[in-house]
Amino acid sequence: MKIFLTIVCLFFCAAILSQTPEENIKSKGIELPAVPKPVANYVNVVRTGNLLYLSGKGPLQKNGTYITGKVGKDLTIEQGYEAAKLTAINQIAVLKDYLGDLNKVKRIVKVFGIVNCTNEFYDQPKVINGFSDLIVEIFGEKGKHTRSAIGVASLPMNICVEVELVVEVE
Repeated sequence: MKIFLTIVCLFFCAAILSQTPEENIKSKGIELPAVPKPVANYVNVVRTGNLLYLSGKGPLQKNGTYITGKVGKDLTIEQGYEAAKLTAINQIAVLKDYLGDLNKVKRIVKVFGIVNCTNEFYDQPKVINGFSDLIVEIFGEKGKHTRSAIGVASLPMNICVEVELVVEVE
């Protein structure tokens, strides 16, 4: 009986780990938003060779507004984490829009996270973990990336986080 349960458990674990990014998105109940047009003279994605460079995105909500404010003053670490998670959803939407199929992602290479925060706030990595954690949940091993997380005095439109991304594709 123990051998049978072990085999069933291994099969179940293998099935979970082998899910595609889109299956992971669906299983988490995430709905990817439409990708908005850039607000200035830039593009959402530039491809050079097998690398995609994604312009910075922020925590754009379904209602068309951004989560704004300074982490450490207007927002808690947890609220910043959730905003970074929403930013990950927005960047995944950009990838899906550009590639058509998220299985074309070979590796998330680099995450550059920027937190709008007070001068006394030093937990930027805890905020950007919201982005990183969701990326790894969706892409698995392919989602493990290098990262920077910095704090700044302000961001455009007072958004609380902005994240740029470098992605290797097939």
